[in-house]
Amino acid sequence: LKIDDGKALKFEVVGTRNRAKEVEGQLCQSLEKLRINYADLYLIHMPTSFDVIIWMRQRFHFLRGMEDVFKKGLTKAIGVSNFSIKQIERVKSQLLRKIIMFRNRTVIFHEYSIWTSFFKFCVILGECHLYLPQFALHEVCKNHDISLTSSASFESPGRVDYEVPNREYLIERDIAVIPKSVKEHGVKENFEIFDFELTESEVKGCKNVKHCQHLFLFDYMTNHPEDPFKDERK
Repeated sequence: LKIDDGKALKFEVVGTRNRAKEVEGQLCQSLEKLRINYADLYLIHMPTSFDVIIWMRQRFHFLRGMEDVFKKGLTKAIGVSNFSIKQIERVKSQLLRKIIMFRNRTVIFHEYSIWTSFFKFCVILGECHLYLPQFALHEVCKNHDISLTSSASFESPGRVDYEVPNREYLIERDIAVIPKSVKEHGVKENFEIFDFELTESEVKGCKNVKHCQHLFLFDYMTNHPEDPFKDERK
């Protein structure tokens, strides 16, 4: 994903292999192909792996791999994609380290978190639009100083009437929007939002949209123990 000066790049760990020992290998392979030394953002694409047996034994072990590539300077930031709120909180709790201290001949177990301003998830990528405003997820992101990035925000193909207010509404909420386009005119259209401003009543109307659901539920994750959308499938 190119932004600003055209040099910022985003990579994702795909769902086929999420094991800790494979995280660095996948990143290094991409860096080598592009002939660069580091990525600006490295994301876990989904909280599931196609290899369910291994995942059951190594849930969220990818965190160790993400921690390693971050410390080695292979990426400047890390994040997750398509995670539920419960999974995000669990990931945060996984970043605990235990140390043993001896004081006055007494063994003391001390627990601390490595989730700090130095090492934490900087970005959460997820579906977000008028029909899925993600108010709760956005609040979690703000509480943990994480940037929420919206995917699957617009209809396809082409620009439609509701796109502009939808995009403006998300941006006013400080949510990054990354619409996909492979054609030059589409890219230009996606930036044409600064001549448009929602009125107070329009913003209120956006907030009061009753319909709320994911449009992309990734059916291949159905019945997986870490399916982030299992509650919506009921």
